[in-house]
Amino acid sequence: MKRKGLIVREPFASLIVDGEKVWEVRKFRTRVRGEILIISKGKAIGKAELVDVLGPFTPEELAEHEAKHRVSFEFLKRYSNGKPLYAWVLRNTERFERPKDVEMARGVQIWANVVVRDE
Repeated sequence: MKRKGLIVREPFASLIVDGEKVWEVRKFRTRVRGEILIISKGKAIGKAELVDVLGPFTPEELAEHEAKHRVSFEFLKRYSNGKPLYAWVLRNTERFERPKDVEMARGVQIWANVVVRDE
């Protein structure tokens, strides 16, 4: 079955699937909504529901919501490089009991259309 997967680096991927990070900060909006897989190190470690996109924000504005996105002001400043930032709002997160192997195109960096091999 093909599903949409969001590629996220650790430790942020784990914070998302454990429900501790409810905003994923990105430099652009997305039209994707609904259930997505959270992909880290080439495996689906859990899932979340992408329900909204907020912004644009400056790093200073986002710094006021650190408990939601779990990144420092310094990180936000470097990451933004002077550009606006957006908060992708996540809900109904779940960590899989064990990570699932996925097949996805080489070179994908943010979104991947994935086939979960062990579903």
